[in-house]
Amino acid sequence: MTPLAQRFSPFFSTTFAAFRHRNYRLWFYGQLVSLVGTWMQSAAQGYLVYELTGSAAYLGYVGFVSGLPSWLLILYGGVIADRVSRRTLLIITQTVMMALAFVLAALVFLGVVQPWHILVLAFLLGVANAFDAPARQSFIVELVEREDLTNAIALNSTMFNTGAIVGPAFAGLVYALTGPAWCFSINGISFIAVIFALGLMKMPPKPAPVNRSSAMRAIVEGVGYIRSEPLVFTLILTVFVLNVFGFGLITLVPAWAVTILHGDATTNGLLLSARGVGAVICGLLIASLSGSRFRGRMWSINSFILPLALAGFALSTWLPLSLVFMAVTGFALIAVLNNSNAMVQSRVPDDLRGRVMGIYSLMLLGGGPVGSLLVGVMAEHTSEQIAAYACAGILFLFSVWIWFFRPNVRQMG
Repeated sequence: MTPLAQRFSPFFSTTFAAFRHRNYRLWFYGQLVSLVGTWMQSAAQGYLVYELTGSAAYLGYVGFVSGLPSWLLILYGGVIADRVSRRTLLIITQTVMMALAFVLAALVFLGVVQPWHILVLAFLLGVANAFDAPARQSFIVELVEREDLTNAIALNSTMFNTGAIVGPAFAGLVYALTGPAWCFSINGISFIAVIFALGLMKMPPKPAPVNRSSAMRAIVEGVGYIRSEPLVFTLILTVFVLNVFGFGLITLVPAWAVTILHGDATTNGLLLSARGVGAVICGLLIASLSGSRFRGRMWSINSFILPLALAGFALSTWLPLSLVFMAVTGFALIAVLNNSNAMVQSRVPDDLRGRVMGIYSLMLLGGGPVGSLLVGVMAEHTSEQIAAYACAGILFLFSVWIWFFRPNVRQMG
């Protein structure tokens, strides 16, 4: 081994500790390919909706409809994730998502797509996500040893946001050259990678649940656990607030690219990719620190950086500066959300993991649609910039509340 390799070997062995596990490697690479396609569709769909309607509010409607099934079904999805093979459940949900992507591509290829088609398909995709998210969130513990769990969660964030860099940028190019249909087609094809990876995994047998109480009683048990653990409750509440006022604002990026920055589909892709760059940098940093005790402090500092970055983004009308603020926003969002996930997962008992992560996923996926609707309507009746200032102000006040009334969060390791 060369001296340079020896110098960096401890860094790589720490940062990529979860890669020691074959099943995790399969998951990572399969999901990475699929997520590039998912982000391509997300970026292209938002810009297509804005082209068809010219309405910032309609962007919010699509986001809201896609998340509505989370409020209706995701807690039940968490119960299912505790009772059946999570790998099998993921194969089913990923296959459904693939089919929906191909349907949207076909509608655009045929030249018959209408805004209501996108609303219906977004709702159906939300149904699939309601069962996919709890299984996906709780599946990681089956792929790695317990000591590598925080590292695996951080690398998952890096994987997700690498897709968020490549996907929107690629979508902007493909959209400009060929239109949105090929963006949706590539997304459909990309699901093959993760389905194939799941099929190759060798999973240990899953023990049967200790009891088979009714779904409602099982959900109540999960809620009861969260209510009895103030730190877990605070972290899950934070996930909801950040998704309403942080990711909710991301819904406006297609309108922002056109009305504020006077750009096009490529500008939209660059803004979304910049957020992903910041998020990937943060994910790698957290992975490299996964064995340290800095999570609470990193969480608290970035809870203040986030609203300041959003306010800076709202002030900027120059694309390069907007990209910088968007990257800082992505960094801060992941610093808070990723550490929240790791701190929750390190505390929840295995027999409640699916249900607790179902509630976590409800806040994660359910908050965004509420924010999309709220921020979209606010932007429609005021302006995109006023909506951004409002989100930044609310997040700042929430961070102040956490700092003074939940000081134990920043002491968490």
